[in-house]
Amino acid sequence: MTTAPIRWPAEALWEAVSPLLPGFTVEILPTIDSTNTELMRRARAGQCEPTLLVAEAQTAGRGRLGRTWHSGEAGDEGTPNAGLPSLMMSLGLPMAPKDWSGLSLAVGVSVAESLQPVLPPLGAGQPARVGLKWPNDLWLGGDPLGDRKLGGILVETASFVAPQTTREASPSGSAARYVVIGIGINVLPRDGEGMSMPPGSLQDVEPGLDAPGALARIVPPLVAMLQSFEGYGFAPMQPRFAARDVLQGRAVTLSDGHTGTAHGVGEDGALLVHTAGGMQAVTSSEISVRPTGMPRV
Repeated sequence: MTTAPIRWPAEALWEAVSPLLPGFTVEILPTIDSTNTELMRRARAGQCEPTLLVAEAQTAGRGRLGRTWHSGEAGDEGTPNAGLPSLMMSLGLPMAPKDWSGLSLAVGVSVAESLQPVLPPLGAGQPARVGLKWPNDLWLGGDPLGDRKLGGILVETASFVAPQTTREASPSGSAARYVVIGIGINVLPRDGEGMSMPPGSLQDVEPGLDAPGALARIVPPLVAMLQSFEGYGFAPMQPRFAARDVLQGRAVTLSDGHTGTAHGVGEDGALLVHTAGGMQAVTSSEISVRPTGMPRV
């Protein structure tokens, strides 16, 4: 039995976003190596238009620090796992914020709030809570199954200034750079064999929510947030990140071997960790953080 055609809301997304991003296009591809890689290739070739690229399958998906993003395999129509197992998308656009700090955190806040606008109370029988693990992971928690990874975010910027003809003058007055924001989310339950952390899925949050439905919820608010970020940075998002911060108050281990207790994030998006040597602001993208006793993810 074959899978049913996926009905993507491409036209509706274009209608919602194009007034905010002139020249915006939506592309749906059946398969590609990586949506982020493709948009970065285009940017290097001078194609810096605002673009949403969605793939139904990826052969070389990437995560933070060069890790592989496993997209899983689609199930047959009529089976419990019918449909796309993952949402795989990248949004590319020129941006010129006053301060780039905390961009991946702000993206995480926007995505988490789109998927679950109100956090459910803790307790038996409640759906899993969509939380955020610094700096770029979506986690599920708050239920008996414990912490599970729902998805990840990979933000990349081109190493050149985007052509100024691709956008109007920025609020900050600075030159624009092309930014690619990759988002991968587990839609259907999947086997966690070989993974460093058990996977969660959107079905744990809202049964019946599929990849096209999640895409429709995520993209318009994300674009609006990015335009706000250009003018105001991460600081206004800090309290909203704190509401979903899964590391808050937990013992953590840094990849450099130091241990401490996480105390939220600063207005610049730095993770604050109280160590034996005092409060440390963790900002390096090359540092990995995990709750003590858990595998690194």
